[in-house]
Amino acid sequence: MPAIIHLVRHAQGYHNLSVENEQMHDPDLTPLGEEQCSALREAFGQEQHAKVKCLVASPLRRTLHTCILGFAPRLSEGEEEEQQQQQQQQGQRGRVRVNPNLYPVRALDILQEVSAEPCDTGSSTDRLAAEFGSRVDLTGVDDADWTDKTSGSSRFEPTAEKLTARAKEARKVLRRIASEFGGEGVEEVHIVVVTHGGFLHFLTDDWTGIPQGKATGWSNCEYRSYQFVDSTYKDDDAELQETEGSWRRRSGSITRPTRTEQKEMGAVVQDSLTPLLKLKVY
Repeated sequence: MPAIIHLVRHAQGYHNLSVENEQMHDPDLTPLGEEQCSALREAFGQEQHAKVKCLVASPLRRTLHTCILGFAPRLSEGEEEEQQQQQQQQGQRGRVRVNPNLYPVRALDILQEVSAEPCDTGSSTDRLAAEFGSRVDLTGVDDADWTDKTSGSSRFEPTAEKLTARAKEARKVLRRIASEFGGEGVEEVHIVVVTHGGFLHFLTDDWTGIPQGKATGWSNCEYRSYQFVDSTYKDDDAELQETEGSWRRRSGSITRPTRTEQKEMGAVVQDSLTPLLKLKVY
């Protein structure tokens, strides 16, 4: 049962506007970011939307909003009017259209962004529950430690070693989620995963296309599609490889690097990205 993992970088957040804004704690999307989500919904296409079995996201607010705005199915006109009436009666503001088909979004703390900057540090589960309610499943978020990114004992401390381990753990969790939707007669399982530009390079082990002076080669709201290299799901690293169609969509006729070339490139690029990703070095 092959799984297609559609990896997405979140839409533009206020922290993307300036270096100073990186001191904002768990910032929201900008109006442009919300427009990017609408464009992403259209670009992803109705045919692919219909195949998605599960929505997964980092618990940062910008990734959750991107996931909901970009991938939650639209309501019919009648359903939307009924929902708005219910929200008005309950004193709620209807920012996001809700459809239960793909809810709740599964929030996974291991998908959070790399650095310990305020913009990359999440909110408490109480705050997230108050904001997102039943639209998000927070059981994959350990409230005791997911916002601790500074202590040496934290698995979320931004060191290259811990990030590599966290990315491996994340791939294994995504593989388990894919297995939940497999079974007789299932040709492919499509899962959408919304996470962050820096972490995506660790998650995919793809270090190509990073502009000089930038911390990621992923644009806001860009999506790429991946499969697990080992279709038997026994690979301990749960390695991902971009699908041919996804690579051609973004790279045209450029020759794809081999896995060996990717790994060699990763070792070099990680060193140069250390200050940009604000990694700790001991």
